[in-house]
Amino acid sequence: MPNQTFTSSAALSGKIRVPGDKSISHRSLMFAGLAVGESRITGLLEGEDVLATAAAMRQLGADITRNDDGEWRVHGAGLGSLLEPHQALEMGNSGTSTRLMMGLLASHPIAATFTGDASLSGRPMNRVITPLSQMGASFEASKGGTLPLMVRGASPAVPITYRLPVASAQVKSAVLLAGLNTPGITRVIEPIATRDHTERMLTGFGATLEIGEETGANGPERIIAIHGEADLKPQNVVVPGDPSSAAFFIVAALIVPGSDLLIENVGLNTTRAGIVTVLRQMGGQIEEVNPREVGGEPVADLCVRHSALTGIDVDPAIVPSMVDEFPVMFVAAALAKGTTRTTGLEELRVKESDRLSTMANALTLAGVSLEENEDGLIIQGTGGDPIPGTPNEASVETRLDHRIAMAMAIAGLVSRNGVCVDDTAPIATSFPTFMDLLSGASA
Repeated sequence: MPNQTFTSSAALSGKIRVPGDKSISHRSLMFAGLAVGESRITGLLEGEDVLATAAAMRQLGADITRNDDGEWRVHGAGLGSLLEPHQALEMGNSGTSTRLMMGLLASHPIAATFTGDASLSGRPMNRVITPLSQMGASFEASKGGTLPLMVRGASPAVPITYRLPVASAQVKSAVLLAGLNTPGITRVIEPIATRDHTERMLTGFGATLEIGEETGANGPERIIAIHGEADLKPQNVVVPGDPSSAAFFIVAALIVPGSDLLIENVGLNTTRAGIVTVLRQMGGQIEEVNPREVGGEPVADLCVRHSALTGIDVDPAIVPSMVDEFPVMFVAAALAKGTTRTTGLEELRVKESDRLSTMANALTLAGVSLEENEDGLIIQGTGGDPIPGTPNEASVETRLDHRIAMAMAIAGLVSRNGVCVDDTAPIATSFPTFMDLLSGASA
């Protein structure tokens, strides 16, 4: 895909609706694939990552079809009855699919090989391999615990109590999914609460979970216990709009002068919506309209207006609830008045790219003044003035990372010379309608 330059934009206005939540889309396909009977899913994100999950679940025995009206139907294979795949499970760019599926297979008596694209194949899987090995599964991974990787599930697997060394919803979910088909009770201890879509949706599908709290060495800890050998029932799932996708348009409307944009049907799960909290702390006008609950998840329409933002010190405790939104939050900081400091972002170094250094390099090339530290960025904002943009013949390196590409596209909307992005193709992994919505909102 050739590079593309994003230039200063007219005010964003009207109504838009972002695609379905990626985290919930992955899980709805997996859990429906483990239930016996037909589940129906509406609002599914049809990006490449989620389609990789659908393809993998088909190989494991689920019957998955899409109706012309966009509704997906899943006839589950049944927990404990997954088929051994004939070919490698090709996961594309999706770390979520890979880590959750490793958990799913860890307690089934089958073997499977996971492969992925260049970006995914560079991402470490050891943090999932460690607890799943304790449950009895065995792994043959490439150097550094990366893909290609083979898993041999245990039958029966052994229930464990696992304390997360690093806050990670994916590791938590992998252990809970392994526990689904394990006799007894499997427990995960979270020192810091992470996104809880797995717990909410598994409960909806009929699994028995108990969630409690006890005091650990560093304060309260969350304990999630799942009862094994569950009997999952089919469900009708409505997927809310993805807050991670909405974040790009929230920031765009806040920083492009004159903007007044309504973003419909945004999931506002408190373990995911940290970006809204932080942008409000910076002075962003973000109003929740028609708050409601859909399928156990809080949802609202967001009315966002251009605002004068002020730099803040971002509380590291909020990081797990907005870990994917920092690239675009850095863009908001670049347009704020004063200094924004972020810490506790080590997790960003092992995403689709090293998002700290990739964003630091991209923003610096676009004329933003910043300092990169081991665990965060310190950004000097312009006070609302446009950023310079990329020099002629230069383009920011996205390193095949969809969120870097979209964040720098938003930066281009408030630049004097435009921002040239080296490759927009990765955007399709999570937000295939991004370019169309962007051109429509700023038309």
